[in-house]
Amino acid sequence: MKSGPRYHVKPRRHRERKTDYRLRLKLLRSKKPRIVVRRSLRAIRVQFVEYNPQGDRIIVSAISNELAKDYGWKYSVSNTPAAYLTGFLAGKRAKEKGIEQGVLDIGLYHPTVGSTLFASLKGVLDAGIDCPHDEAMLPKEDRIYGAHLNKEIKPLVGDIRTRMNGGK
Repeated sequence: MKSGPRYHVKPRRHRERKTDYRLRLKLLRSKKPRIVVRRSLRAIRVQFVEYNPQGDRIIVSAISNELAKDYGWKYSVSNTPAAYLTGFLAGKRAKEKGIEQGVLDIGLYHPTVGSTLFASLKGVLDAGIDCPHDEAMLPKEDRIYGAHLNKEIKPLVGDIRTRMNGGK
């Protein structure tokens, strides 16, 4: 075990590899709400989070399980089209709360081109939220509409998106 007058114990969340404090500080310095995207094996969650010294405050949240409950989604809620729709739903809710821009926070996930994390970002962008990003990282349209999964998904994604838009 290390010890001595010059030894500094790292914060607990750093030791547990849960938080990258350098990246977090960069995101907080932007003074914009963070668009936090987290995925599990079963669902994808998109949240708009505002910094508060007493603890971060969640302004808006959407989880992909809502697609099955509220919009009739009958496929996996952890695939690329579900991630896109979840991001779109969170973006619509953020617009209703008056949020115009944000900065993407993918945490400790590795940024992979066309991943579900960036499909969620594409949904947020299509909802009208401004966020700095690289177009090359976003998935292609046929993946967002589920052409790689099933031919029946494309019309369902379009239908759910119009219902989220209020039928427009």
